[in-house]
Amino acid sequence: MKEIQPYISSFAPFKRFRHLRTDALTRDFHAEVKLSANDFVLPFFIVEGKQIKKEIASLHGVYHLSPDMLMQELEEPVALGINKILLFGVVEESRKDETGSFSASPENPVNIAIKLIKEHYPILVITDICLCAYTSHGHCGILDGEIINNDKSLEPLARMALENARAGAGIVAPSAMMDGQVWAIRQMLDTHGFNRVKILAYSAKFASGLYGPFRGAAKSKPAFGDRKTYQMDYRSASQAMDEMEADLKEGAEFLMVKPAHTYLDIINRAKTKFTEVPVVAYHVSGEYMMIKAAASAGILNEEQVVIEINTAIKRAGADWIISYYANLIARVLAK
Repeated sequence: MKEIQPYISSFAPFKRFRHLRTDALTRDFHAEVKLSANDFVLPFFIVEGKQIKKEIASLHGVYHLSPDMLMQELEEPVALGINKILLFGVVEESRKDETGSFSASPENPVNIAIKLIKEHYPILVITDICLCAYTSHGHCGILDGEIINNDKSLEPLARMALENARAGAGIVAPSAMMDGQVWAIRQMLDTHGFNRVKILAYSAKFASGLYGPFRGAAKSKPAFGDRKTYQMDYRSASQAMDEMEADLKEGAEFLMVKPAHTYLDIINRAKTKFTEVPVVAYHVSGEYMMIKAAASAGILNEEQVVIEINTAIKRAGADWIISYYANLIARVLAK
């Protein structure tokens, strides 16, 4: 019988890669990015009152929590190794006014929650600094007619940050997208002796359609118009770099990109340009709910996709990831 010559010789002129993927142990060894619970910041929505835990209709698996119930909800994530949280205040309509004055009240549920947290848990508390959840009109600053007055909005934002610092927040995170907000907050904090409180700037916060579920959760939908005059146009990347550079000069210690998994290019550009600065990515409510909806429909494996997407966010350059999936990820990593 005639011998059949092999089609591919042992000296084939191509490089072989499959040996890098032969089994799970090999794949893990060659993995360049690995998630840990320490990468994540877990958001919470805090309401007034006691014994309140109510699932948010627009954000499945996420709850409105009173400060006392937050203490119970923190047990699992802290046990899993999550050591950073982000707090949003949610108040009734009777608390809201044209200037969002309740944002700077010591009775704000966020300030009450911070004090309780500091008594029970050794974790980093970050607070969102914006007026939208406290204004009767739902916009992020002070109005002149139907136009946001940038400079009039700076002091209320700074006073909100000051009260959060007094309560014990370690980082304040201005998200209103007012020019000069970082400068105003840094001046306010330093003047009152809170120079150690750091600023996480929502520098690259885009005017995205992916915030809808959050606005239902925070009760912060604008009464009119939209936020395109102050949040960034998603068609531009260079403005994001300019905004980040400006915020660093004004005193920010951390930079944020929001949304996250649909803006991986912006995260990568930020980390490439600002190599020594921590970059934080916010995996926003719409990104979260898209996965939830697809998983509920049975068309994807939720755990697998969540790990893949968050690994991509970290691979792009994010040092921290704000995610409603932080608990789930930490559980998967602990298996």
